[in-house]
Amino acid sequence: MSLEQCLEGLKDEHRPLAQCHLAELSSLAPEEMAFFRKVWPRIGVERQRQAIAHLAELAERDCQLNFDDVFRFCLGDRDEQVRATSIEGLWECEHRALIDAFIYMLKEDSSEQVRAAAAMALGRFAVLAELEKLLPRDEARVRGALVAAIDNLKERLEVKRRAVEAISAMNVPRVKAIIQEAYESDDARMRASALYAMGRNGDPSWLPTLLKELQSPDAEMRYEAAVACGELGHEDAIPHLERLIHDVDSQVRFSAIAALGDIGGDEAEESLREFLDHPDDTIREAASEALEGIEVYKDPFSFGVE
Repeated sequence: MSLEQCLEGLKDEHRPLAQCHLAELSSLAPEEMAFFRKVWPRIGVERQRQAIAHLAELAERDCQLNFDDVFRFCLGDRDEQVRATSIEGLWECEHRALIDAFIYMLKEDSSEQVRAAAAMALGRFAVLAELEKLLPRDEARVRGALVAAIDNLKERLEVKRRAVEAISAMNVPRVKAIIQEAYESDDARMRASALYAMGRNGDPSWLPTLLKELQSPDAEMRYEAAVACGELGHEDAIPHLERLIHDVDSQVRFSAIAALGDIGGDEAEESLREFLDHPDDTIREAASEALEGIEVYKDPFSFGVE
């Protein structure tokens, strides 16, 4: 199917989306992209939403497909859902030109959903900065934009908490203060984001707080604390995580198993092996997957070898 046929199929809302062969939109040449920009506004909004979501799913499933040019164009779309999904679709793109776009959208977009997505997207560049893969001036701009969103008294909670999560990878004193303030918030969602941020921040000084929250009466807090313990990778968390494998909440159980796999080491491996005979199929499978992850970490060259 040609690009023209693909776009004509998109315009026809009676045609199933699966028949439109959206893979044709991968790696468009400049003249093809010009044609796409001309046709896209003629497509109905609901159809655009479906198409851009499908492209994001395709890009995640198949690393050989590249829709970055389409996503970058759609950052300026009239529909907030299309803009937000386009941001999410660019999750693997590390081009520094995106920093300007995401900072602008975080500051100026009228949609809370889009601003929150832009904050999360800047988190990827926060990680690059911590890995020293970002220019110092770009690092300062990313940090400044996220701090401004967090400090903005008029900003919505969802945007603020995503900004806290995003900035957490930057291991500087101001960031640790931001995480602590978020943890002391009166809002449960912000406190959950603080736990997530503690794991992403990677500072072992957060471990006592996380171990305490593994016993929280709130399942979301237990879940986030378990995930964060896996991120920190500290073996002191292992016995606490073992107890969570019997938690009443299934998501908490699976997060504890995954965290043991992330921590790795002989003690975590021994603990996971005890659950290979568990009567619950899902727990057995989760423990097996976590053990496979440990094996790959110990011998990365064994991955995929029969």
